[in-house]
Amino acid sequence: MSDSSPLPPVRLHPEAELARDALSTPLLSRAARLARWAGPDTRVDAGGGLVDEQLPAAAELLGLTGDDAAAYASEAWRIAVDTGLVEIVDEEAGTVAAGEDLALLTGGSPHDVLAVWLGALETVLADASVPDLEDLVDAVDAGGEVDLSSLDWDPEAESDFLDGVLGNLYLLTVTEDGPAEGPVPLPALAASVIVPSDMGEPTNDVLEQVSDAMMRLDDQFRLLEPVGLVEYQPVDETLMADTEEEPAALDDTDVSRYGMVRLTPLGRYGLRARLQEAGFEAPAVGDLADKGADALLDGTATFPPAAAHAETERWLARRDSLAAARELLAAARGLDAGAPLRRLRCQQALSLVGDEAEPALREVLDDPELGGLARVWLTERGAPDVPAPSEDLVFWLTVDTVAAQLAAEGNSDELRELVEGLAQQHSGFFTAAWRVDHPAAADVLEAMGRLHPDKRIAKEARKAAFKARSQQGG
Repeated sequence: MSDSSPLPPVRLHPEAELARDALSTPLLSRAARLARWAGPDTRVDAGGGLVDEQLPAAAELLGLTGDDAAAYASEAWRIAVDTGLVEIVDEEAGTVAAGEDLALLTGGSPHDVLAVWLGALETVLADASVPDLEDLVDAVDAGGEVDLSSLDWDPEAESDFLDGVLGNLYLLTVTEDGPAEGPVPLPALAASVIVPSDMGEPTNDVLEQVSDAMMRLDDQFRLLEPVGLVEYQPVDETLMADTEEEPAALDDTDVSRYGMVRLTPLGRYGLRARLQEAGFEAPAVGDLADKGADALLDGTATFPPAAAHAETERWLARRDSLAAARELLAAARGLDAGAPLRRLRCQQALSLVGDEAEPALREVLDDPELGGLARVWLTERGAPDVPAPSEDLVFWLTVDTVAAQLAAEGNSDELRELVEGLAQQHSGFFTAAWRVDHPAAADVLEAMGRLHPDKRIAKEARKAAFKARSQQGG
């Protein structure tokens, strides 16, 4: 992922709802219970962890049983310390007290609660990049120190790998043609960071790397589920010993056995916060609701259609329809490169306002840039006495519309159909179009020359583009 261009906008649940989700996650709820349990008699070791003698009591308090009970209790305690729910009062004596942030979980705002949860998430993500305990034990040297070189473990590379996987999971979740609320197969997610985008059929070596990555991710997602980042269906353990099957060869009926992961609503919030912290532009639907119409039209210019629609609905919900229409129309003016797409977004926004906006549209009927879209709006609403457009206005609006579609979608199938329809409906289209006083006329005609399947018509479009550019003096 490049941080030079914005990511698709994410749809977030309300902070109050996310805060409730955070408080109910196993890890944070356990950490909070231990923080309230801690008192003058609670003792910690030099690293801030609960001393071994107190782990059974902590596990009992949390209702944990089995061989891993002490380990889970220790993890919850460390989360409490790392997030400020517990404060080390005296390191030498090993005494603790409730931390200032503990009160935030019950008396703070939803944003305060989520800030504590984000701290817990960072701790878990750091843990997920560390080799498992058996590997660490094997790497202890004669002096009792961990020999990292014997682990073949690069902490930075491991962290980058997990960040890359989570970044791809975020993209798949927020992109309109992605799985949205559905889970992502673990083999596909592993392949997304291992298999080069320009590789056709993956080699055996690459497939082996994907398989290894899946096993690493299986361990990591098991750690990340209790903090509420993901919902995870682990790899079927009966497959662990089967090294003959390759993930890439699976069919749809088998793929769920190889692990399925879904980013939770809380996970979307957490990853967006981390992406923003890393310098990415990661918008959320609703960010523009309190901004002006200029910010709305420019901001939604790069949004996928459904996200742009949702953002515009939120913006309109805060405003009177007539005032909103006037503000949108004013923001849609201009002859700069982004103006056609602004007018398209304006037209789409105006389709969501009621008939009470009619006066605003009538006010711009004589405007050379807005008169065309105003006539379209009024005609679609069945308004009376809508003046017929001049031929110049029709062609200007046509060029503006194609320019907007080019900016929004590039050389899409929909635009190709539009180009074919225009050339078919207007036999003299190119003769008239190159004379249109629109800054994008030459670019639009060049695009029509690229897109039209008929070589004769495409050549006619390119000739018209040359004349338009000559007329513009460039």
